[in-house]
Amino acid sequence: MQIAVVRLREAGQIMSYRSKEEVQVNDYVIVEADRGVEYGMVMDVKDKDISERENKGGLFKNIVRRVNDEDKERIERNQKESKEAMRMCLRKIREYKLDMKLVEAEYSFDRKKIVFYFTSEGRIDFRELVKDLAKVFKRRIEMRQIGVRDEARMFGGVGPCGETLCCIRFLKNFEPVSMKMAKTQKLPLTSGKISGICGRLMCCLSYEYKTYKECSKGLPKEGQMVDTPAGKGKVIAVNVLKRVAHVSLEDGRIEKLDFNCPHKKTDDKKNNTKDKDSESDE
Repeated sequence: MQIAVVRLREAGQIMSYRSKEEVQVNDYVIVEADRGVEYGMVMDVKDKDISERENKGGLFKNIVRRVNDEDKERIERNQKESKEAMRMCLRKIREYKLDMKLVEAEYSFDRKKIVFYFTSEGRIDFRELVKDLAKVFKRRIEMRQIGVRDEARMFGGVGPCGETLCCIRFLKNFEPVSMKMAKTQKLPLTSGKISGICGRLMCCLSYEYKTYKECSKGLPKEGQMVDTPAGKGKVIAVNVLKRVAHVSLEDGRIEKLDFNCPHKKTDDKKNNTKDKDSESDE
């Protein structure tokens, strides 16, 4: 039994599913959904035995099968007709003069529902819009308000680092990101330096912050007076990732202090022992 992490549709929710047959990363699969079935892409696979008893309450729904040729034709048809649904909805939004930005339209795999994703600064009364769209398409209509981060995930793109956006590649959920994380990492607090293409603080600040905090353990702070082998001095600069501090001594010289990163690991236990011995010798 495998547990596969699947992103629903092209840029939808990320969930874990049970799979009785072997699947691989980047496989497209049909999965059980709340109402009917949906398709998605496998992002990660973990081998794990889950009994029916352990799965009581439906913690993990099932992967029905890999996508076949017939499924691919349906997906392509849905994507094509979603564009027409998008145009129709935009027309209706203008008619009703609703203050909302339509981001995407999406048919469910079984074609019983169309979901319209939109952003808005406030609440929108779209009841008449939904009624009109239901009459036109003869299907259940769902209007789903999303944030600007979700919008960026749907459209995709490349971050300032030159890599595909984290929310597209591996992030399951959007975690809170604060200005404190940028300040702690001593990053320039200008919007263009710490904001993603969504206009919000970059998601990477969150998990890089955890590493930065770990590497900061045991390091002195700038302005702190410390003792060094060459004498007492004042810390003038700290490189947290390299675990290096520069100290200005009383006679004007600059002393460089090296620290061992607490989370640094080596695969060879023998080397670990040697390192400890050499440290004790020093």
